Amino acid sequence: MKTDFRKEIGSYTAPRGRFEVVTVPVLRFLMIDGHGDPNTSDAYRDAVTSIYPVAYALKFLSKGQLGRDYTVMPLEALWWSEDMRSFTAARDASRWDWTVMIMVPDWTTSDQLETAYRTVARRGGAPALDALRLEALDEGLAVQTLHLGPYDTEGPVLEALHGDFLPSHALQETGKHHEIYLGDARRTPPGKLRTILRQPVAPMDRRARPDEPPRTAREPDETTGRAWN
Repeated sequence: MKTDFRKEIGSYTAPRGRFEVVTVPVLRFLMIDGHGDPNTSDAYRDAVTSIYPVAYALKFLSKGQLGRDYTVMPLEALWWSEDMRSFTAARDASRWDWTVMIMVPDWTTSDQLETAYRTVARRGGAPALDALRLEALDEGLAVQTLHLGPYDTEGPVLEALHGDFLPSHALQETGKHHEIYLGDARRTPPGKLRTILRQPVAPMDRRARPDEPPRTAREPDETTGRAWN
């Protein structure tokens, strides 16, 4: 039976039109970092082009070697900037830093990742492959909502989240802005795009810093030492 983690992990659903506080479990991701406007940046295009083939190679390895099939998870991204106003009123995408991600099962091994890496490398067409890593992300407490519509119309929602909901609920940012893309932008009309907008948080008395990075756990390859982490 094929596993669909979007149905098994509650934080992969979110309400539209309101904010919801959730606890996100520790999850493992393929990740590639970059900087710049995702609409025009070669680095962003290269990252997306490179991460998908590895995700699918891992799926087929899992099915063939372990008999465990699953649906490849949607593209996700962490976003941040030195001036977070570039995400809201200013919407200056040229100033954004990002990490594109795809979640993989916790049973994924370093050997499987090495095999997937080599398979994709042989085929070519994955220009950012050398920047790929495997990392666990621990976001914990978070606030999220479902946004329906073009990505460029997220600004007012983020303003409401950071300017109203968080302070009125005595919550403070503890990690990077997180987006989960439930639709394929290449095939979905902009008005029907569905995106989960997530912000990791903590109670204000924890004295968390808005620029505090998400907690990650590196998992070095025991056999080769490659930074698959």
